[in-house]
Amino acid sequence: MAAYFIRRVFGAVLLLLVVSAVTFAIFFLVPRMAGQTMDQLAAQYVGKDANPDTVAAVKKNLGLDQPLYAQYWDFIRQIFVGADYKFGPDVQHCDAPCFGYSFKRHIEVWPEIVSRIPVTFSLAIGAAVIWLISGIATGVVSALKRGSFLDRFFMSVALAGVSLPIFFTGMLALGVLTVQWPIWSDGINYVPFTESPLDWAWNLLVPWCSLAFLYSALYARLTRAGMLETMSEDYIRTARAKGLKESRVVGKHGLRAALTPIVTIFGMDFGLLLGGAVITETVFSFQGMGKYAIKSVQDNDLPIVMGVTLTAAFFIVFCNLLVDLVYAAIDPRVRYS
Repeated sequence: MAAYFIRRVFGAVLLLLVVSAVTFAIFFLVPRMAGQTMDQLAAQYVGKDANPDTVAAVKKNLGLDQPLYAQYWDFIRQIFVGADYKFGPDVQHCDAPCFGYSFKRHIEVWPEIVSRIPVTFSLAIGAAVIWLISGIATGVVSALKRGSFLDRFFMSVALAGVSLPIFFTGMLALGVLTVQWPIWSDGINYVPFTESPLDWAWNLLVPWCSLAFLYSALYARLTRAGMLETMSEDYIRTARAKGLKESRVVGKHGLRAALTPIVTIFGMDFGLLLGGAVITETVFSFQGMGKYAIKSVQDNDLPIVMGVTLTAAFFIVFCNLLVDLVYAAIDPRVRYS
């Protein structure tokens, strides 16, 4: 198990290096290949009204006058040791981990990202719990009651969940529950967990359910398909022939085998949500990473876009690493392969 863990961690680190190289290439190499000069590239980090002295300072701070390999090394090094940005006599220090400096807003990128991670994480973790429980439970019941009224009803609801986009269900829930039936008469606003756990959960309940409705529908259909295939296997018939209880046959032998693709999809979905639930945060006006990324793209604030991209990539790689470790617990054959 230790060797399996070390291999997976080593692979995750290599993947993060590849992601950082690709991100660096998109922001620094591709513009050069498109014919931009270093002054034009530096001007994009400042804005249209930048004066030549500011552009020259940004060009120096970003190392655009250096070879690409030196720029990439500085790009990686500043994440671990920080960086200094000089503007004439003034020096702005960016503490490690330094994910860049916004020359338009004159702020460090990482503290801004950190302040928004709790919002996105709160939204993702609550929705994930709801869609996992409801989706898997619905899928199992539908598989065991194949062809029944419950099966048809659950799959019809799942089809609706897959078909309806999150911005529609979110805005519908927001309008009904805050205007038509003012259960949330004061509106839905994010409250930090440390201030009031009850208000935190109450204000996130509608976003959780709106987001989980889409994902639970996908997981219900996936679980149903997996359970139908698994419950027809020979070892399931053998388990029943031995006299095992049906709950043990379904839970330990059937569901456990059907969980493998679900774990795979969950790792990707949860990692993507941690990178920013863009539509949900926009609909409910939550100041999370997704909305922050959209605002930065609109403002053409490239250092922030790059910082959010790297953070989102880290979450996705980390969640997939956890998936690999969970695989070993679900199916012992994985760690011996």
